Amino acid sequence: MKVVVIDSYPLVRRGLIAVLSTESDIVLAGEGETEEEAYNLLETAKPDICIMNNKLNDRCGLQLIKEFKERGITTKFIYLTSMMTSDQLSAAELIMVDGYVMKEALPEELLYAIRLLQRGRRYYDPSLMEIKVRKDIYPFEELTFKEKEVLGLLGLGLNNKEIAVRLFVSEYTVKKHVSQVLAKLRLPDRTQAALYANSKGIVRYGRIS
Repeated sequence: MKVVVIDSYPLVRRGLIAVLSTESDIVLAGEGETEEEAYNLLETAKPDICIMNNKLNDRCGLQLIKEFKERGITTKFIYLTSMMTSDQLSAAELIMVDGYVMKEALPEELLYAIRLLQRGRRYYDPSLMEIKVRKDIYPFEELTFKEKEVLGLLGLGLNNKEIAVRLFVSEYTVKKHVSQVLAKLRLPDRTQAALYANSKGIVRYGRIS
């Protein structure tokens, strides 16, 4: 399988490449340290898997993955990071990141993740499983106070403009909150969010409870 490494730091790239080079079933298809190099490499080499750092110079790795996917890149991504919050994990799952590996992981764990992705499965670093389980079982608790407010107003049938007036924020801010609500609750649209708010008792008798 073909793998590429995208990281701003030469020392990190050298370390990752050293790990990959020991495996007979992995072919290093290239490395990059800038956004432009990354896209060109993904477009021309068409690797099976890309190991992407959480930061690429001043750009967020997750945002770059999202943009690459929107530009038609079908490569599977392993997101390499030193920490991850519940919100970041939700954002990563929303754009269908395939693997999550912490920077303190052992080389064997990275190789296991690569081979798991190659078999069509996802990989979560063991340290992230507690966050993932909590998100899956109690998704409502992952919402911020403001997101819960927005969910309640969606339950009342308000549109973005009306919600913005109620909360004294811009429509753009409301749109971002709605997107986060849908992502965290894994709902397809605002209609389902409104139904969720009512079914969970967030909205009662035409008011937010």
